[in-house]
Amino acid sequence: QIRLVEIGGGSVQTGDSLRLVCTTSGSFFSSYTMGWFRQAPGKGREIVASISRSAESTFYADSVKGRFIISRNNHEITVYLQMNSLKPEDTAIYFCAAGSSADYYSVLTDESKYDYWGQGTQVTVSS
Repeated sequence: QIRLVEIGGGSVQTGDSLRLVCTTSGSFFSSYTMGWFRQAPGKGREIVASISRSAESTFYADSVKGRFIISRNNHEITVYLQMNSLKPEDTAIYFCAAGSSADYYSVLTDESKYDYWGQGTQVTVSS
């Protein structure tokens, strides 16, 4: 078991930036493929981004491609989500997740394949 904690959410204006941080404990960070998901009001949880254990492969949902950047620092057992040019439709609770089923170089895009989840951090973008 590992523990994931998301920080960095808040209330911002359209066009602003935020950086979310996910810290991990209880296991080696590099042993897991990491992902960011979000759940908007009244909607289901959707993938935002994923990064491979190698940190060399990334995936982004079409809705955030070109605006968000996922990265990781294995030494600090931390994964980041840099969110730029935020839009009201980005308003959601953002979750960090860790999965073990993908190989060292692959991302995970299937929500069901993730094993561990943080409690989420709220991001609110006003127009």
